[in-house]
Amino acid sequence: MTSPSPPPSDQGDIQALAKGGRTNFFGFLLRLAARLPFLFIAGRMYGAEALGRFASALVMIELAALVCSMGEKRGLAQRLSEGEDVPSNLVFDGLLLALILSSAAGAALWLFPAPMFPNGMNSPLDRLLVFAIPAYALTEILLAAQAYRYDIATTVRARAVIEPWTISIMAGVFFYTEWREAGLALAYICSIFAGLVAAGWPFLRSYGLPRDWKPHPGKMARMSARAFPLAVADAVEWGTRRLDIFILGFFAAPAAVGIYYVAQQVASLPQKLKTSFEPILGPVITRNLKEGNHEAIAKQVRQVGFWIIAAQAGIALALGVPGEGVMGLVGPNFVGGTGALAFLLLAEVVAATAVVSEAALVYVARKRNLAISLGTIALQAGLTVGAILLVEQLGYSEPFKAAGAAASLMLALGTASLVKAWLLSRILKAPVNCWRWALVWATAPAVVVGFIAIQLPEWAELLFGIPAILFTYGWFIWHRGFGPEDRVLFRRNIGGKTPTD
Repeated sequence: MTSPSPPPSDQGDIQALAKGGRTNFFGFLLRLAARLPFLFIAGRMYGAEALGRFASALVMIELAALVCSMGEKRGLAQRLSEGEDVPSNLVFDGLLLALILSSAAGAALWLFPAPMFPNGMNSPLDRLLVFAIPAYALTEILLAAQAYRYDIATTVRARAVIEPWTISIMAGVFFYTEWREAGLALAYICSIFAGLVAAGWPFLRSYGLPRDWKPHPGKMARMSARAFPLAVADAVEWGTRRLDIFILGFFAAPAAVGIYYVAQQVASLPQKLKTSFEPILGPVITRNLKEGNHEAIAKQVRQVGFWIIAAQAGIALALGVPGEGVMGLVGPNFVGGTGALAFLLLAEVVAATAVVSEAALVYVARKRNLAISLGTIALQAGLTVGAILLVEQLGYSEPFKAAGAAASLMLALGTASLVKAWLLSRILKAPVNCWRWALVWATAPAVVVGFIAIQLPEWAELLFGIPAILFTYGWFIWHRGFGPEDRVLFRRNIGGKTPTD
């Protein structure tokens, strides 16, 4: 089966990006609906300490899986654009390489599990988490292949429906079995394999099986060398969202890590809005690079960046202003993570420019982008350790360590946004700044509404306050911030058909 033709014009590119954005916003709502039950079950039934140990283990599991996918989340789009082989063969090259590497990583962590469990295991069965590494890595590549054909619906279905609902349901089921202590880990493994099936079936229907496919060690070695900067950049970008948990695992009690994990899970909901744009943005950028249309790339970066910042700012206000109520849903012990939640939500807003800039930099300045990413994570590590040691010296409680880690992440990501946007604008010789003052005009009245909402009883604060904040912010950003091209995001067809799935 052949892929649909790419959009023929810059307007077509914007329409393709808008279509992905609409699908991703729907996916955000699904993630919100699916993530909260798991956090409620994990916090209320398993407790903060068990959740903290589980969160620490996931850092190594997901990092290993991401590295073993060898940057195919973005590099696959470039290889498919070059069309050197049958598309299914190219994808299977990546799948085989990822399977070999992830199996080796899983075996290493099985034999030496200490890095996964800096503050102990909930159960000996937690070691089974290593089996999720190959499944996670293969799913990343399958979803990237589908995204190249503008099929974002599969990503939303796998990541926003199948995986979160599976982990929520299975965590509840395992709690009432003899494997209760390992319930979180077993539920996670079930969710990852369910996501793999959800990604694999559409892939086979779209690409089919490989034809005359002959894996060659030399070719795979060259592919690995070419993909290595992308793989490291992906790992570093992802690592900035997990390094704080890893460091907290050594410096803070398991309960504090669990509280921080809940705050991070809530804050990562708007993060999905920007990471989900990447699969659509990648093919659009690679096509314009092939045509030498740098101005179009800068325009697309500005456009998508503003969409992401505008959406994330509204969500951050809706979840952050009534933060105590949001964290209290998981359990009374988690309210102490409200400060961390506020910093993490702000971090996602300031990071948007770095993410959309990197979507282009990985193709035009791969090594320089990698150097900036490494500098970012080093800065974050230094700031996080310094903040935690300062909290200990001042004698503050464990929640302040979590807030310090979140503030360090915010500062590091803000620095990365400034540097990466500056570098990309120099390369493209066009501005890529995503900021607009309309964001301030929309934020101010939403904060006022939020302040009124938090005076209400907690149930009313959440039931009425969150929608009121979103409505106020949305009304002002629509009327004061959105122009005709911005509103393409909310229209199904503007001047022609969008690319089909």
